[in-house]
Amino acid sequence: MYYQYFGLNEAPFSIAVNPRYLFMSARHREALAHLLYGVGEGGGFILLTGEVGTGKTTINRSLLDQLPENIDLALVLNPAVNATELLATVCDELGIDYEPGETSLKRLTDKIHHFLLANHARHRNTVLLIDEAQHLKFDVLEQIRLLTNLETNTEKLLQIILVGQPELQQLLAKPELRQLSQRITARYQLKPLDQEETESYIRHRLQVAGFPAGQELFSSKITKGIYRASNGVPRIINVLCDRMLLGAYGKNRNKIDDELLKQAVTEVFGEETEVSSSPWSYGFAAVAGCLVVVMLGLGWWQWTQDRAPVVTEAAIAVEKRFTPAPEPLPVQQAVRWYSDPGSAVAELFKRLALAYPPGTNPCLETRADSYHCEGQTAETWQELIAFNRPAVLELVTHSRLYAYAVLVAIDGQEAWLSHHGRLNRISLQQLGELWTGEFTFVWRPASDYQQPFALGDRGPMVLWLASRFAEIDGQEKLLSGEKFNPALAARVKIFQRENALADDGVVGLKTLLKVNEALGLEKTLDNTVILDHTLTGGAG
Repeated sequence: MYYQYFGLNEAPFSIAVNPRYLFMSARHREALAHLLYGVGEGGGFILLTGEVGTGKTTINRSLLDQLPENIDLALVLNPAVNATELLATVCDELGIDYEPGETSLKRLTDKIHHFLLANHARHRNTVLLIDEAQHLKFDVLEQIRLLTNLETNTEKLLQIILVGQPELQQLLAKPELRQLSQRITARYQLKPLDQEETESYIRHRLQVAGFPAGQELFSSKITKGIYRASNGVPRIINVLCDRMLLGAYGKNRNKIDDELLKQAVTEVFGEETEVSSSPWSYGFAAVAGCLVVVMLGLGWWQWTQDRAPVVTEAAIAVEKRFTPAPEPLPVQQAVRWYSDPGSAVAELFKRLALAYPPGTNPCLETRADSYHCEGQTAETWQELIAFNRPAVLELVTHSRLYAYAVLVAIDGQEAWLSHHGRLNRISLQQLGELWTGEFTFVWRPASDYQQPFALGDRGPMVLWLASRFAEIDGQEKLLSGEKFNPALAARVKIFQRENALADDGVVGLKTLLKVNEALGLEKTLDNTVILDHTLTGGAG
């Protein structure tokens, strides 16, 4: 198979289902947050729309995986039914008994109502999710609306999620359905990937399939062409890339070029399609035609987007510090270090523009300027990069003396060190020969944080976390108060998975670091530090 030809473990652009390839763009994450908050509100309708192949099924699958444990779900995959059949399907999904051949809408509605009341008494919520909802008939939509009338004196008993193509919005805009449309509490339209996301999507799938770091199959020029040909629709991207890799294998080439791209576009969109390297332009009808072909045989569980890795490219490129790089980069300057940790920490605080008492070690002060020094140990550069913070590294020199270097950024296989306000570079291999694995970074914990917390815990830190997620997600309503509830736990797990953390729902140091990072509260270990180094004296 062609994937072995490129040193891959498997075909990276297969349309078969594989959870390891989950890719969540910013749009997908935002859509998922909207659904999660909508489910937490209870009652009414939530609407998710998007063109074929943009990832609606990915969002649905992610939502199902992250629903709080106190939610029972009725999933309708075939909405092309009449009102009676729909209610019967809801009963089947929720395990509600009814007489075989039952055709009374009232009897079925009553049984659903009794189930919802019993569920409410057990402090459980019920959600009805209907996929491909653009196929619903008027009378069925009206029956669905009537289900939302099932309520107690204080709240609705059923939350309904409608997922469909853009025609669903047009359907709900009709005057006959205005009552239903008015009950929609959250709407989100999922759009295709942009050009940058398309490039990340392709790169990530290759990395998951085992493509060697530091090599390139698809140049920026080619990925730009893929984006323009596919309009950013992930399923079309998969088909095009698969055809190009197969073509390269057949022609004994180790890199995708213009010829292979044009050939793939012709095969996917048809012989009559004119292909030119600049500009790329393909009509929507051709895209839709391709999607029809691609989607044949795909069911609910066939989703192909993959999770975007949060770890930087540098984390993938660098080797373990105990493993020599095959071709180490030349060192531009010698390592510049401090002989005592206090001076190194002071340099780090200056680089981060944090105030501290002159002549003191900021880490010995009690949360100087609301910041805290955190000591950690790592076995590899990738483990350090996962914390994503500038840090003081503990070294042992060749003369067996302790020394301390201030790491402010990693660029490829080079580290940028700060010494008396000036930057210099060194290869990670050479720096790794001196580094003990110990490092100290600075972060800003919430004032009430003392220890990790999780589902069932209470206190101001829970309220703080819910407030921060509302800020990240652009929501006015909080998922919880001071009690860590299932809705907040589900949001935490989504966030942890997005940021390559263990999705255990426990909020500790690494999760809080990523929360601060998402809010832009602290400088991180990336190239933005390099870009502004002239403000403190420029590179030495």
